[in-house]
Amino acid sequence: MNEITAITPQVKDKRRCNVFIDGRFCCGLTLETTVKCRLKVGMTVDPARLAQIQLESEKNTALDKALTYVSATRKTEKQVREFLEKKGYLSAVVDYVIEKMRGYNFINDNEYAEEYAAFAGKKKGSRLIRMELKNKGVSDTDIDGALSAINGEMQEAAAKAVLEKYMRNKPMDKETLYKAFRYLLGKGFEYDVAKSALSAFGDVED
Repeated sequence: MNEITAITPQVKDKRRCNVFIDGRFCCGLTLETTVKCRLKVGMTVDPARLAQIQLESEKNTALDKALTYVSATRKTEKQVREFLEKKGYLSAVVDYVIEKMRGYNFINDNEYAEEYAAFAGKKKGSRLIRMELKNKGVSDTDIDGALSAINGEMQEAAAKAVLEKYMRNKPMDKETLYKAFRYLLGKGFEYDVAKSALSAFGDVED
């Protein structure tokens, strides 16, 4: 058994509190649940029992919060997990929510990757898109599938559009062209794609 050493109100949600066991953060609970279960500082509690209390009392609340979180724009599984963990929900609650949202198709990393790549492919190169999707927790398999829909012609068209905007009102000298070339590489476009786009304005030595 462990001891509850502190119960403090959450800064961003006064209806919730943080529960600390043996001086370390354990989980977040609604004030209603805390009062109902008579949790207080100094009492001993089994962490597993506390996890069960949170799961049963807050799984629907956590689901509602997650659904609100994804209502504006789609999110990846990793993003939803991190959102709920920051709210103080234990892994059992988070797993419950993730499973439910998968079933409702509110979380679908494969579809997310396809939509993201289709949109980002108009202004970014495949290397940058891959890195961004990876950071969002999307698997390599889903990333590969999404990027397979972006062919070379689409990337060249995107690079030219980005370059035209970048070169607007700039001098057509070697230094500017070199910076433009580096800019395209920074946007994730492949070397050959960047060189091809730049050929309409001039040439940069290798």
